[in-house]
Amino acid sequence: MISCIIIKNMKEKHAERLESIKEAHKSTKTDSSRIEDYLEVISELVELKGYANTIDISRYLTVSAPSVTKMLQKLAEGGYLEYEKYRGISLTPKGSSLADAVRQKHGILLEFFKMLGINHEIANQDVEGIEHHLNPQTIKQLRKFIAFLKSNPKILENFE
Repeated sequence: MISCIIIKNMKEKHAERLESIKEAHKSTKTDSSRIEDYLEVISELVELKGYANTIDISRYLTVSAPSVTKMLQKLAEGGYLEYEKYRGISLTPKGSSLADAVRQKHGILLEFFKMLGINHEIANQDVEGIEHHLNPQTIKQLRKFIAFLKSNPKILENFE
């Protein structure tokens, strides 16, 4: 029973994350942030469903299937994934690493925004808008600052 609840919560989390990526992808993106979005969606779909396909990626990123195919070919050429038309899509270690890094950035930013008292929906939208544009050094410092705030809860109490 408890494991079913945990699995359901994980599936809801991945579905929510896919929807937030979808919303953020509608805005104008740089090539590198588009690559990150594709890798995020593929990673989330694999976690949620056990596989990723062109149709699902197309739906979550609100782009045409031919556009997805073109980007998948580009990602394969860049060494981020292995892709054969009408076959499966699998992330390479390089692709998994980048998808995980973006996921970690997202989590750190989301946690920080929530500490600031921003509701989850707004925080998630804002994170999707900026997660691709922050330097790793900024993320590292935010992670340290979050740890500091957690170890000094009185500071947060005074902030609210």
